[in-house]
Amino acid sequence: MSTQLLDIQPRELKFTFELKKQSSCAIQLHNISDQYVAFKVKTTSPKKYCVRPNVGIIKPKSKCDFMVTMQAQPSAPSDMKCKDKFLIQSTVVPFGTTEEDITPGMYAKDSGKHIEESKLKVILTSPSHLPVLLLTNGVMKQEPSYGTSVQKDKLPSGVENLPPHVIAKDVEDVKSAPVMELLRPCKDVELSPSKDVEPRLFMDVEDPKLKLGKDIEQLKSKLSEADLTISRLTEQRATNIQERETLKQELAMLRKNGVKTVQVGFPFLFVFMVALISLAVGYLLRP
Repeated sequence: MSTQLLDIQPRELKFTFELKKQSSCAIQLHNISDQYVAFKVKTTSPKKYCVRPNVGIIKPKSKCDFMVTMQAQPSAPSDMKCKDKFLIQSTVVPFGTTEEDITPGMYAKDSGKHIEESKLKVILTSPSHLPVLLLTNGVMKQEPSYGTSVQKDKLPSGVENLPPHVIAKDVEDVKSAPVMELLRPCKDVELSPSKDVEPRLFMDVEDPKLKLGKDIEQLKSKLSEADLTISRLTEQRATNIQERETLKQELAMLRKNGVKTVQVGFPFLFVFMVALISLAVGYLLRP
């Protein structure tokens, strides 16, 4: 099956990059086939972007939009170049298929189904109010921005007409430069062709709504475990209180009935009889 399923516009994700600020970009998917098509969005940096929705079903000859949001970044990449990429996978599904029926196995290459894959690059642009840096004689100089760059007027002859202040600065630089440097031939610069670095791995992008739902489910399970632990501790405390009351009652019964005391030593009558016999014997033995 070689028929194209989706027409994707635009083919690049352009984000206006500002430090510590989010930026969003909308992508439109147009189902140009006569079949129901399921799509799925992946990226090489899933923690950096949020996609809503990241999966969906598109009816024949219909359109669907999804929004990609780049999280606030603490620092800017070098030369404002980004190597992140997005992968949009699409395949034909039967009538009546819903988003809940979309599984990772639907996009497996060994499933025998036709899987259409489209890769989108990420382009970072600077906001229009930032100053423009111009390269003059190998030195970066800051110029005020005119829109997004220095305006250049085209003369009928095809020669670019730069603003007066730019021409004056260039003339001053030429006058101040040494003669030998001006006459020095330019070195040939080899421009290496841009290499499209293939990302190592595309990963699924999680819809914020689904992620929030999973977090809520995890929170509910943790709360149920906490309730179960509290109930067990409450039962154990009630058992300890009941045992304590039982011990108090038994101690009260013992005090009420009294405890038989054990007599220590000889009885008084025995001592009296021994003393009386001793006196009689002593009287008889007296001379």
